[in-house]
Amino acid sequence: MTERRDFKGYFGAEPAPNWPNDARLAVSIVVNVEEGAELSIADGDERNERTYEIREEVIGHPDPCMETHFTYGTRQGYGRIADTFDRFGAKATFSTCGRAAERSPWLLQDAVARGHEVSCHGWRWERQAEMARTDEAVMIARTHSAIERACGAAPVGWHTRSAPSVNTRELLLEHGGFAYDSDAYDDDIPRMHNANHVILPYAFDTNDMRFSPGGGFVQHRDFSDYVIGAFDRLYAEGARAARMMSIGLHLRLIGRAGRIKGLEDVLAHITDRPNVWIAQRREIAAHWKGLAT
Repeated sequence: MTERRDFKGYFGAEPAPNWPNDARLAVSIVVNVEEGAELSIADGDERNERTYEIREEVIGHPDPCMETHFTYGTRQGYGRIADTFDRFGAKATFSTCGRAAERSPWLLQDAVARGHEVSCHGWRWERQAEMARTDEAVMIARTHSAIERACGAAPVGWHTRSAPSVNTRELLLEHGGFAYDSDAYDDDIPRMHNANHVILPYAFDTNDMRFSPGGGFVQHRDFSDYVIGAFDRLYAEGARAARMMSIGLHLRLIGRAGRIKGLEDVLAHITDRPNVWIAQRREIAAHWKGLAT
């Protein structure tokens, strides 16, 4: 049969370290902005989101408990996270749902004013695997436009919640406004899809989503211990081969008062090491594309 998956990747031929200023590791911090884009019957959606601080779905009726758990992210979580980035001089990528951008444009405008990137994360907070091709194309264009309106600049990156469809990457290329996507979890090194489009792998392990019920993180140190361990290993490997690390955050998760110290400890550790490039994803994509041309 025709092979549709690449199991080998860079094995046996990993690219040498090549980051700016002789950095041994590129670190990408991604803040997922999903608040207001979660499925909610009160907003006219077909069902309520079931993944938040507890695992419970209200069926057939509005769920203000779930909604207020999400709203905590914009009301309190964002400020703590943004101020932490400022203290450590870290620039991040805010991966944002289109409906969230329409509801909280002030948040994205503040993030841009602080020097961060804003990228696309779908219209609603939902997977795309089951979407019809034409519906998905409309959704991608709608998301891109909403973020451009909110920020005053066109986004260049895309990341799907969980599973993209078999058409997603092709539709991004057809749209023409995207330089990269993050719909891959299979490497610690970027790669080119074609001459103009970069795939930047993302990660679910170095991610505060593991604070969700059953995810394994409970105390703030659970997050920092794991992420620092991954950083140290990739930093060591970065002496001989190109390495990129993704750290995934959510306003309503790491932004909680009992968890924010985990992010503070991670950034203190990373910024204490020489030769580390903390970069927006668009910067990493542009650099990698430049190496390929």
